[in-house]
Amino acid sequence: MNKFKIFSIALLASVTITSAQDINQAIKAIDGEQFESAKTILKSVLQLKPNNGRASFLLGNIYLTQNVTDSAKIYFQKGLTGSDGTNLNYIGLGQMDLENGNPTAAQANFSLAVKDMKKKSVEEFINIGRAYMNISKPDYKSAINNLNRAKTINPLDAQVQLALGDAYYGDKNQNEAYSAYRNSFLADNTLIRAKMQLGVLLKGAKSWEEALKAYNEVIALKPTYGPVYRELAETYYKWGRNKPSKSPEYMKTAIGHYEKYLSLTDYSLNSRMRHADFLILVKDYAALEVEANKMKELDKVNPRIFRYLGYSAYENGNIDVALKSLESFTSNPTNKIIAKDYLYLGMSKFKKGFSADGLSMDPVLYSNGLADIKKAIEMEPLAAEDLNEIGKKMFTQKLYKEAASIFEIGAAVADAKNYLDDNIYYGLSLYYDNNKRDTTPDPIALQKADAAFGNVITASPTYQEAYIYKARVNALLENTEVMKKSYEDYIAKTTEKGAEELAKPAVKKKFIEAYNNIATAYLTLDKVKAKEYVTKSLELDPLDKRALDLLDFLK
Repeated sequence: MNKFKIFSIALLASVTITSAQDINQAIKAIDGEQFESAKTILKSVLQLKPNNGRASFLLGNIYLTQNVTDSAKIYFQKGLTGSDGTNLNYIGLGQMDLENGNPTAAQANFSLAVKDMKKKSVEEFINIGRAYMNISKPDYKSAINNLNRAKTINPLDAQVQLALGDAYYGDKNQNEAYSAYRNSFLADNTLIRAKMQLGVLLKGAKSWEEALKAYNEVIALKPTYGPVYRELAETYYKWGRNKPSKSPEYMKTAIGHYEKYLSLTDYSLNSRMRHADFLILVKDYAALEVEANKMKELDKVNPRIFRYLGYSAYENGNIDVALKSLESFTSNPTNKIIAKDYLYLGMSKFKKGFSADGLSMDPVLYSNGLADIKKAIEMEPLAAEDLNEIGKKMFTQKLYKEAASIFEIGAAVADAKNYLDDNIYYGLSLYYDNNKRDTTPDPIALQKADAAFGNVITASPTYQEAYIYKARVNALLENTEVMKKSYEDYIAKTTEKGAEELAKPAVKKKFIEAYNNIATAYLTLDKVKAKEYVTKSLELDPLDKRALDLLDFLK
């Protein structure tokens, strides 16, 4: 009997040691973003020791990272009934409370987590800090406050410094973040992530070459560390966005690094989804469609796959597949819909609505598509940046009214990269829609066009075309003074550009238009002035009929 007891105690000790080793392996796998491997290890630990609270907490956190909240909650609640790290599971539940907009419940859970913590322990405050950072709307100030409590207990702890670095980086405090990451790596030079984050800071500062140098130092220390290749991919992507001449080359390099990242992590569904998100960033929609179909083979029910199928099908011209996929995804109220989902759904309806010759559009599909687009803009105003191309297609096909509704959205978002372009096309669409034969001009629409060209002039005073279109709009509105001044401004701004600009045939034609219309404005007010402008017009073209008619009128 005694022998059995000793054996039992030895076995228990063996299981405990094995569990600790396995948990350390799981933690390394999590740091290396090998989440499926970590899940397998932790589930094995819980099979051997179902009451291991730490394993339950780590497993629940992985599920939170993967947005599988039901499973996360199950493991956190299971962990509360166990031992060794039981209190950490309150932090997991607290993070879920924060995500659900219930800070009071979160604080109650955090208080339970620290209630009986050991005097020298810091992991509770580290994990509370990370809970504030890991929610969809991070609260970096609260994270820093909790991490500073951990720092007070043990200022040299590498994990404390690493978490502080992440919090300061999120709070846009580069200097403090750098100091914390450096201190973390000095405290533990096996903590590769801390060194990698020094490169991430350089990436954020757009010091691309320095960032690459920092990442290569990480690779020299540990060539199999997957996350550094993800950072390399993102750095080349952002560098390419900032250097258009190198964009194709850098995007290709970025994709290569991301493939390396996948090979060092895992090819699970979640990893493939991260890959798909990256392919959207680099706009490799052919590869995205291949990846989406691979994911569909792995999991026929995961709703997010329909997002990727929808995006890629739209970009690759498979509009029916795009519509079916996106309608399926957005109609499910349990899915986390983002602005881009509605944006692609709306644009898919537009493309479906074009007639075979492209000269007309199905009014129902257009109306429904526009409603989806507006939902997208309500969620994220900068989503308007992606509308410019389809608006231009409508404009080219002379669908001016439809184009105006699209450009109006982007023209209202001052921070959008296409703000100037959208205002130009918004004004042009309204002008041409109201300058058709047998059309009665709509004064409200024309006033909007006038405002759009005003926005262009404010943003880019040297863009002379805005002045002439502002003049034409006000001619339709019969605002003679604004029309006259706008033509005069056009003449002045164009003249400033020199003889080469003035010699262009199109510019000469517009000058004749301007002179004739200014002359018309002066007809009943100042005949001397009117004749002066008619003379200028005839100097450019002695046979211009309208100028000759005006001259006859002035005799």
